[in-house]
Amino acid sequence: MYSLKLHGKKLGELQKWRHMSFAVQNESAFSNSFSSVSSAAIDGRKGKNFTASYLVESLGLTSKVAKSISMRVIFEDKGNPDSVLSLFRSNGFTKSQISSIVMDYPQLLVLDAEKSLAPKLQFLLSRGASRSDLTEIVSTVPEILGRKAGQTISRYYDFIKEVIEADKSSKYETLCQSLPEGNRQGNKIRNVLVLRELGVPQKLLFSLLISDAQPVCGKENFEESLKKVVEMGFDPTTSRFVHALKVIYKYSEKTIEEKVNVCKGLGFAVEDVWKMFKKSPTFMNNSEKKIVQTFETLKKCGLLEDEVLSVMKRFPQCIGASEKKILNTIETFLCLGFSKDEFVILAKRFPQCLILSGKTVTKKTEFVVKKMNWPLKSVISTPSMLGYSLEKRTVPRCNVIKALMAKGLLGSELPLMSSVLVCSNEEFLNRYVRNHEDKELVPELMAIFTRNCVS
Repeated sequence: MYSLKLHGKKLGELQKWRHMSFAVQNESAFSNSFSSVSSAAIDGRKGKNFTASYLVESLGLTSKVAKSISMRVIFEDKGNPDSVLSLFRSNGFTKSQISSIVMDYPQLLVLDAEKSLAPKLQFLLSRGASRSDLTEIVSTVPEILGRKAGQTISRYYDFIKEVIEADKSSKYETLCQSLPEGNRQGNKIRNVLVLRELGVPQKLLFSLLISDAQPVCGKENFEESLKKVVEMGFDPTTSRFVHALKVIYKYSEKTIEEKVNVCKGLGFAVEDVWKMFKKSPTFMNNSEKKIVQTFETLKKCGLLEDEVLSVMKRFPQCIGASEKKILNTIETFLCLGFSKDEFVILAKRFPQCLILSGKTVTKKTEFVVKKMNWPLKSVISTPSMLGYSLEKRTVPRCNVIKALMAKGLLGSELPLMSSVLVCSNEEFLNRYVRNHEDKELVPELMAIFTRNCVS
């Protein structure tokens, strides 16, 4: 029977891992860290809660999206954001455009609408921009309003407008030929144009243009770095291409070689390191010390050295996780009733579980075990379920299964979790919804599936 209560061996294991997690802290530090919650932390939570609630009420965003935005910007009253939203509405921005702006660049909500944002919009309009051009470009690249007004914002606007129009007509002409050589802004535009010709999507292009990202500011270093990334076989249409470009541009050959040598010392082959880089270019941003620390932390978790190598090769993103994060993840699984050995199996089969939040793991595990009555061993045999969306995938499918079970159409035993969750939507519908001869049952099951499937 499923239970979150810990007894005997489970409790001993949990206490052991808790001890490991905090062994590096002395007693007074441990005591002080939990004795009180600072007023700043409380104010921060209040600000995040207010921000999230405001975004849901004023823009109709989902709670999940609103909470995510509240991690990037916080305000404690609606005066300023109300003024910003009102400014956008008065300039012809649609509701969807405003939502897009806030989701992409929420920092605009805390800028002064009258003194900072309005003059920039008026400046662009004074240069001949139509309302439709203005709203389309700003909603596509809201970061442009974070730049200083004047020649910079004007030139970026012109460039972005030409690219958008060229992409719409599928015609390409060399843009901004008159930019002076050696001009930083001119170099950025030229380099972004090169990336555009390679197929880098608009969203990634414009983010590089508006930001102070170093890879597109220079000339020779940019060309050299770009050549290396292209030769490595990165797909220009993906964000990994841009991440790889940033890494190769940022570090010297000597620094990269040092990182590779550290990995070799841990047991990785050189080709393994570059395969990891292809999967997650940002893993190379970790210091040599951090790479070794993650390796040792995973060994503490009970994985053998060859198992640690396998986990890191399959999911190099785990290298960026802190020791505390990984140990807290273990604690979460132990609290849910898994043994240490079972956690090791989960980590080997689904390394992504190492960086999932405790809340996410608990919510998904409790649903399939408590609501669906699948045993814990089903999670171990199908650990990928921890990576599936609960609202979009797991709940809709499980509700169909429960309806079939209630009608006695699946026998007395639940189907395997893998047969329900791992397949595609089309396969699931063919297997459990469309295969019934009852003409009334199929639409009923389809209604259950679509009603609970969040888009």
